[in-house]
Amino acid sequence: MTTGEQSGTGRTEYAGVGLGEEGLAATPFRQITRWVGEARARQQEQGDVPEPDALSVATVDDDGPDVRTVLMRFLDARGPGFVTNLRSTKGRQLEVRPQIAASLTWPSMFRAIRFRGTAELVERAEVEAYFRQRPWGSRISAWASEQSQPATGRAQLEAAYAEYAARFPDHGRPDDVPVPEHWGAIRVRADRVEFWAGRMNRLHDRLVLTRVTPGDLDDAGAWRLTRLQP
Repeated sequence: MTTGEQSGTGRTEYAGVGLGEEGLAATPFRQITRWVGEARARQQEQGDVPEPDALSVATVDDDGPDVRTVLMRFLDARGPGFVTNLRSTKGRQLEVRPQIAASLTWPSMFRAIRFRGTAELVERAEVEAYFRQRPWGSRISAWASEQSQPATGRAQLEAAYAEYAARFPDHGRPDDVPVPEHWGAIRVRADRVEFWAGRMNRLHDRLVLTRVTPGDLDDAGAWRLTRLQP
């Protein structure tokens, strides 16, 4: 993969290898996992993809659109997913309006994947299995943080953390800390997936897969391919 070069105007040329129809995987899921795997490998090999699983998530409420960055913690043929306090701003927004958009972006690789679709709750068994794999401190924070609520200061957060750390001490077991009822995960059930690949002279590749029949991301017959102009 070549890196970007600065033009005479100080702008970066997107010197990526692009993505043609002939190089697209047979299903959206296979292309997603290919690019995610390559981003994770590049993090290990070159270090210029600091967080390959960073997922920007957009929601909407009465005040308009809202966006934030989380970490993708689930990825299978049903779609990407992330964990959250279900009482948080995004959790409450999605409960009222489940429409969701998300994107994975790797600037150093001149690549991005965009998702549009509907949010759904990840099954509790999957949430609990993932929670038990988290470091003890992260499990404690899930109890201590009333996500998106105002805080009087750092001391309030530290005090809450200390309280739950004493309640659920670390014995090195996956069940040391129970899963809070308000803690869960959201999956993006995509109806549209776009693969963006930066190219020289801003002639980027944009390949969009749109759902045309029921089916998951690994069902080739459920998707129609369209190329969009950059």
